[in-house]
Amino acid sequence: MSVLPSGSKVLQPTENDIQKLLACKVQQGTKNLTAAMERYVSARRKDGIHVINLHMTWEKLMLAARIIATIENPADVVVISARPFGQRAVLKYAKYTEATSMAGRFCPGSFTNQKQEKFSQPRLIIVTDPRTDHQAIRESAYVNIPIIALCDTDSPLTHVDVAIPCNNRGTNAISMMYWLLAREVLRLRGKVVRSVEWEEKVDLFFYRDPDEVLKKETEEKEAAAEVQGTTDVPAAEEGDLNWGDDEEAGWN
Repeated sequence: MSVLPSGSKVLQPTENDIQKLLACKVQQGTKNLTAAMERYVSARRKDGIHVINLHMTWEKLMLAARIIATIENPADVVVISARPFGQRAVLKYAKYTEATSMAGRFCPGSFTNQKQEKFSQPRLIIVTDPRTDHQAIRESAYVNIPIIALCDTDSPLTHVDVAIPCNNRGTNAISMMYWLLAREVLRLRGKVVRSVEWEEKVDLFFYRDPDEVLKKETEEKEAAAEVQGTTDVPAAEEGDLNWGDDEEAGWN
């Protein structure tokens, strides 16, 4: 990794950061490779999957964080994700960095049509995938809005100003990238001390399947009902043991 001109190693990753990137498979690309993304690939596996250079991923991540930190009003940064796997990460990133989130389908004309109810003029946008978020990129290019994008090995870089090479198809990889980006932005703004680990866990950024969440809640309710049923049974048995005393009192 290249060292900063000042010789400072503050922005270089720790061993823990690299382990997190590897655990979430951020370096895992696709079998396809575009000419623009070729410089970010370091190797190719036997199964045809391209491997992304994590050093370049980290450098581009730090560059993006420094650009975001220069925006005076955090709400002028819009984070976009049409892909379901990245919507929770986008919402959490917007919450902690006070940015504006657009999770779900991007409404055409949001950046170009002033008559629209959701019309906005951001100073910077961050997209999760240049392919699925192509409408937002095209409109941003019309009005000269800088674009930061999470790019896989087969992603087009048309109109993208800062490409962060990473796995933008894996649920854990997307969440990890947004968590690291949010942490670095808060550090540069002085809201989080660099020497202390950020208290917010990356698990909050992970995508949660609605069916699995509903299934888990149902199992918890059933388990609670079973526990409550077992505690009510002894009380009923104790009441049944005293029926003979009432009968003897009646005979007397």
